[in-house]
Amino acid sequence: MMLARALGLAAGLALAASALPAQAQTPGANWPKALTLGTASVGGTYFVYGQAWASMVGAKIGVPISTQQTQGPNQNLILVNDKQIELGMVTMGVALQGWEGKGDWTQGKARKDFRALFPMYDTPFHHVALQKSGIKSVADLKGKTIGVGPRAGTCGTYFPLIFKALDIDVKIVNGQASDMGTQLADGLITAFPFCAGLPIAAFSELDKTQKVTFFGYTDAELAKIQKAMPEFSLTSVPKGTYSQQTQDDKTVGIFNFAIIHKDLPDTLAYAIVKAVHENHADMVKGHAAAKETLPQNVKMNTFLPFHPGAAKYYKEKGIAIPAKLGG
Repeated sequence: MMLARALGLAAGLALAASALPAQAQTPGANWPKALTLGTASVGGTYFVYGQAWASMVGAKIGVPISTQQTQGPNQNLILVNDKQIELGMVTMGVALQGWEGKGDWTQGKARKDFRALFPMYDTPFHHVALQKSGIKSVADLKGKTIGVGPRAGTCGTYFPLIFKALDIDVKIVNGQASDMGTQLADGLITAFPFCAGLPIAAFSELDKTQKVTFFGYTDAELAKIQKAMPEFSLTSVPKGTYSQQTQDDKTVGIFNFAIIHKDLPDTLAYAIVKAVHENHADMVKGHAAAKETLPQNVKMNTFLPFHPGAAKYYKEKGIAIPAKLGG
């Protein structure tokens, strides 16, 4: 049921976006005839956000953009870098690992043929458990079986490192976000830690159908996490994000960016970024996380060069891009 609802929501968003007034520009002569955007698993924010911006931007620039369901940022980065798809979405922690070739998933290979397009939104790390389990904190997860989403996603990459930093031994299960929600409801896993733009679709579904407890981290836990992984910033999941969430949950977050292969035309990158930022209201209708898809959030990127076409747009809008990032 959760999978069907998520698919239905994404299809509805795509249909709504395709129904927008045409107003499409004439594609550049050197542009691809079609583009593919790598998203992530059903039940996560990438899946819904990606459907929304692919449909809306494709209509605006006059080039159809299809979405490809992937395991998440790690796979998106590889696919874009290797020219298997043109567009992707990544968290900046994963992007840094890929850029430097330092994450285990990179197998020591640095990948530097992808470029930043535009800032998307912050990804907070959050947890949910059934009330009847008695789980109310991260410390309560010691020795438990938990589901964290796809292995190659940001959550699958970072949650094992977080639990290692906290010296909490857990058994980790991987799979699509919607599947993790179903397994939690069925009692097959004890908790579902996940990371995505708010609200997380799979968490919203659980909030509607189950009695659940949401929780974040203590100050001491946050200090340990940031010491081990300085790419994280402190953030919170505001009270009321979900109806059963009764307090602000302190946590860590990491920003997301859209990426593009470096060899794609400057005019295409410019057109995509322009369409995203100048149709911000439509982006927010697609997913609430897009409220953070703002030009000023380019500052959340400290290492990844912007595509020249993207940098041109920001310069025209008076948004400073550091020289080392293409400014």
